[in-house]
Amino acid sequence: MSKQAPIIQVKDLHKTYGDTQAVDGVSFEVEKGEVFGILGPNGAGKTTTLEIIETIRKQDRGEVLINGLDCHQHSHKIKQIIGVQLQSSSFFDYLNLKELLNLFASFYNRTIDPSEILGKVELTDKANQRIKQLSGGQKQRFSIAAALVNQPEILFLDEPTTGLDPQARHHLWDVIRGQNQDGITIVLTTHYMEEAEELCNRVAIMNQGKIVAIDTPDNLIKILLKNGFKKERKVQEANLEDVFLHLTGHGLRE
Repeated sequence: MSKQAPIIQVKDLHKTYGDTQAVDGVSFEVEKGEVFGILGPNGAGKTTTLEIIETIRKQDRGEVLINGLDCHQHSHKIKQIIGVQLQSSSFFDYLNLKELLNLFASFYNRTIDPSEILGKVELTDKANQRIKQLSGGQKQRFSIAAALVNQPEILFLDEPTTGLDPQARHHLWDVIRGQNQDGITIVLTTHYMEEAEELCNRVAIMNQGKIVAIDTPDNLIKILLKNGFKKERKVQEANLEDVFLHLTGHGLRE
């Protein structure tokens, strides 16, 4: 049996803004059903890379294939099979969640059941509320719901838990895992290394527009330790976030 082709293939990607080389020869593949993380400091080229794959931005050089289709030759077809997380500022304040989902579905000429989609992100009881009435965690979950209206094969999440408290962050991880278990391939960027360890099958680490490492989180850690890395201070079995969750509970405060 022949091996299934990767659902995303990025080949020698380049993007320059003026004198800044934002993306410099980036290549990687994402397997169908994978949770793939792109990590790196601010300005590493993560978001630009993501925007090129999402067909939002055009590369200067290189190739991106999704399901074997060139991203910019077939951008309309690509947009039918991907979901992109929007920021809360992208939503209309005067529509409720149910109305917003119906609006987004109309962009794809789809008829949906908003309650079913809200149920996937545990917001069924908020169907008649507006974005401004939601907590930070609820807004982030709704941004994922909005990205699901076209039943995407691939979901792109750009720093999905930034600004959330530990309870809301852990809860959103469960939502992301649930979508992946439903068969959706997920590509995410994050500044939280624990988040990448918890969610990602593999990660690519970017720095100054290049990929400097790509592997499973466990393998990357093993390679570092094999090279003689020692922590400056003893690692304890618990951290401050564990203390916080123990004292305040794991339940959401919404």
